[in-house]
Amino acid sequence: MQTYETFTHTFDPVFDAQSRILILGTFPSVKSRENQFYYGHPQNRFWKLLARLTDEPAPTSVPEKKAFLLRHGIALWDVIAECEIIGSSDRSIRNVRANDMSVILDHAPVREIYANGAKAYELYMKYCYPTIGRGITKLPSTSPANAAYQMNRLAECWKCILSVS
Repeated sequence: MQTYETFTHTFDPVFDAQSRILILGTFPSVKSRENQFYYGHPQNRFWKLLARLTDEPAPTSVPEKKAFLLRHGIALWDVIAECEIIGSSDRSIRNVRANDMSVILDHAPVREIYANGAKAYELYMKYCYPTIGRGITKLPSTSPANAAYQMNRLAECWKCILSVS
């Protein structure tokens, strides 16, 4: 039986002075913590989805992923700075300390904030929205656990990020 462990987010957000879109996840999965970068599990569809939406090849290395995001005006981070979690299970998250969104929002012209999944949305609304007052749009999770959403359906929902100018 797996037990709760306390983890601190150990890698930086990705953004620059041209980031118009902020995509927030919950907290890095076990694979992402091992790889020290976002959406590191090979079954997570995040990178393939963004590649499909932008009609580009999916980036593979961390430098390629960072360049890809910045080229498209996308900032990427997680809602949680520290929590207790069992493995990679978002449902198990407890004792949350949220990231300070001003790290990005005070330095990038973010026009829209998107949550990668219901749990990221819920955590943002509970821990971030009360202090910053900026709305967030909930998008379906790119996690392989979200089997109800095949790639075509994900792409249809996520295409709204392309309209942010």
